[in-house]
Amino acid sequence: MENNRNFFITIALSVLILTLWQVFYMNPKMEQQREQARIEQQRVEAQKNEAQGTNPGAAGTPAPAPGAIPTAPGGETVTVESRDQAVAATKRIKIDTPSLEGSINLTGARLDDLKLKHYTETVDKNSPEIQLLNPQALPTGYFAEIGFVGTDKTGAVPSSDTVWSVEGNPTLTPSTPVTLTYTNDKGLTFKRTISVDNDYMFTVSDTVQNSGSAAVSLFNYGRVTRYDKPAVASTYVLHEGLIGVTGTEGLTEYKYAAIEKDKEVKPGKSTDGWLGITDKYWAVTMVPTEKQPFQPRYGYFEDGRHRYQSDFLTDPINIEAGQSATIETEVFAGAKEVAKINAYEADRHIRQFNLLIDWGWFYFITKPMFWLIDTLYKFFGNFGLAILATTVIVKAIFFPLANKSYASMANMKKVQPKMLEIREKYADDKMKQQQAMMELYKTEKINPLAGCWPVALQIPVFFSLYKVLYITIEMRHAPFFGWIHDLAAPDPTSVFNLFGLLPFAPPAFLPHMGAWAVVMGITMFLQMRMNPTPPDPTQAAVFTWMPVLFTFMMGSFPAGLVIYWAWNNLLSILQQGVIMKRQGAKIELWDNLAAMFRKKPSPAE
Repeated sequence: MENNRNFFITIALSVLILTLWQVFYMNPKMEQQREQARIEQQRVEAQKNEAQGTNPGAAGTPAPAPGAIPTAPGGETVTVESRDQAVAATKRIKIDTPSLEGSINLTGARLDDLKLKHYTETVDKNSPEIQLLNPQALPTGYFAEIGFVGTDKTGAVPSSDTVWSVEGNPTLTPSTPVTLTYTNDKGLTFKRTISVDNDYMFTVSDTVQNSGSAAVSLFNYGRVTRYDKPAVASTYVLHEGLIGVTGTEGLTEYKYAAIEKDKEVKPGKSTDGWLGITDKYWAVTMVPTEKQPFQPRYGYFEDGRHRYQSDFLTDPINIEAGQSATIETEVFAGAKEVAKINAYEADRHIRQFNLLIDWGWFYFITKPMFWLIDTLYKFFGNFGLAILATTVIVKAIFFPLANKSYASMANMKKVQPKMLEIREKYADDKMKQQQAMMELYKTEKINPLAGCWPVALQIPVFFSLYKVLYITIEMRHAPFFGWIHDLAAPDPTSVFNLFGLLPFAPPAFLPHMGAWAVVMGITMFLQMRMNPTPPDPTQAAVFTWMPVLFTFMMGSFPAGLVIYWAWNNLLSILQQGVIMKRQGAKIELWDNLAAMFRKKPSPAE
C-alpha cells in the first residue's frame, strides 16, 4: 500500500513538472520564435518606409474630433537610420537623474527617450542600458504623452504636434523642474511644469490661463502608446500588456493578443486610479488628476501603424474668462522595484499600485516569500544565500508536521512484516485485509498518508519561489557563486561539454542541463534510495529513472530554483535519516546503493 501511494505521488509530481516545463519553457520559447519572425517583418517594412522618406500614419493625420483623444500617431515626417538620429531630429530637454537619463521631445512634450541607468541588457555591466522609451519614428516606438482636446471656441490646444517653448533651465533633474509654455490665437496660455524624483516618477502640472473674453471648455488626455511588444509576452505565469486600476472594475488586464482581438475597451468612468503598459520588469503608467472624472480606455489601433495604447480622457474642464485651471498628472516610467512601487502607493495614495507587480492568485504565499528572501538578502548580501536560508526557515516552520510524517513512515517500515502477514492471511478477502490493516495502523499509531505531506508541502513553496524568481526585478541578474551570475536564468553550464571543460557549445537541439541540475538529480536519487526498493518492477523502474527525468527538465528552470530544490533534497535526506534512526527504523540508503553494484543472480541460479 505504501509503495503504491508513493508511486502515485511520484507520477503526480512528474506530471506537474512536465506541465511546468511545457508551459513555462517550451511555450514561451515557441512564442519567442514567432515574435522574432514578426519583429523582423516589421523592421523590413519600416526600412522600406524609411527608404521612401515616410513615417506611416504621421503625415496627413486628420485633426481629432472635439472630445476625442488624438489616437493617430501624429508628429513630423522623419527618415530614421538609428535611434540617435531619431532623438536628434527634434528639439529636446535633457533628463538626468540618479536612475534615469534621456530627453523630452518638445514636439508634443512627449516622454519618448528614456534609459534606465541601473539596468543593463545582459549580466555584463558594460552591456547597453535598458532603453525603456523610444521615439515614435522607430519600429520600437514607445512613449507617454499628455495633452488637451479642444473645441471651436478654444482654438488649437497642445497635442501630438504642438511645439512647446522652454522657460529657463533646459535640463530636468530632481532638483530642477522644467517649465514649458504654449499660447494659442484664442487667448489661452498653457504653462506646463515637469518635475521628477530620484527614481521613476514624473509629475506634470498644467495650468491653463484663459485671457480671452468668453468661457471655454477643454479636455485633458494622457496616453501610453507602443508600436511593438516584447519578444516573449503574456506567459501563463506573468501578465504583460495593457493594465490599469480604475473605477469599480478595479484591476484591468489585457494581454497583447486579447486587445488585438477586442480592438477597444472602455471600462466605466473613474475618479482615481492609474493605467498604462507593463512588461516583465518595466512599466509606463499614468495617474490622472483626481480633480476631474476621466474615461479610461485600452485599445489596439490599426490605422497607419499598428499600435497598443492605454489612455484616459477627462470630463470637460470649464474655465471662465480671466480665470485659470490647473491639472496634474503623474507618470511612472521605470523598473518595477517592489519597495519603490509600494512606497509610491503609500506616499502618493495611488490606489492598488502594488498590482503593477503580478504576484498572481497565490499572492498571499508569493509576497511573504519575496519579503523573506529580500530580508535575508539584506543580511547576507547574496540572493543565493538568502534562498538557502529561506529553505532552512521553511523547513523549520514545517518541522513538526514533517517530523510526524517521517516518524510515521519509519514506524510503517518497522511493521512491514506484520503487514505482509495480514496480506497473506487475508489474500482472498480484500475487505478483511483492509480492516486488519486499519486496525494495525490504529494500534501502532501510523498515518498511512503521512508520506504525502513532505511532497505536498514542497509544492506551494516551489511555486512561490518560481514566481518570485520569475517576476521580481530584484532577482534579475542576481549572482550566486562560481559560474552562476543570474539566479533568474538557467545554469549556463552544460553536461554535454563537461560543464565548459570541452571547447565547444552544445547544439541547440540538446536539452539544457547544467551542473546544478546534476547536483539536484543526485540529491533526488539519494532521497528516493532512502526507502526500500518497490517490489513491482514497473514501480522500481520509475523510481530509478525519475531523478534522471527531473534532472533534464529542471535544467531549463531558473538556477535559483534548481539550487533550492537540491538544497531542500539534502536537508530532507538528513532530516529523514535522523528521524528514522531515532525510531529504530532501518535506513535503506546504503543497502540500496550497494545492491546497484552487486551482481544479480542469473535466472538459472
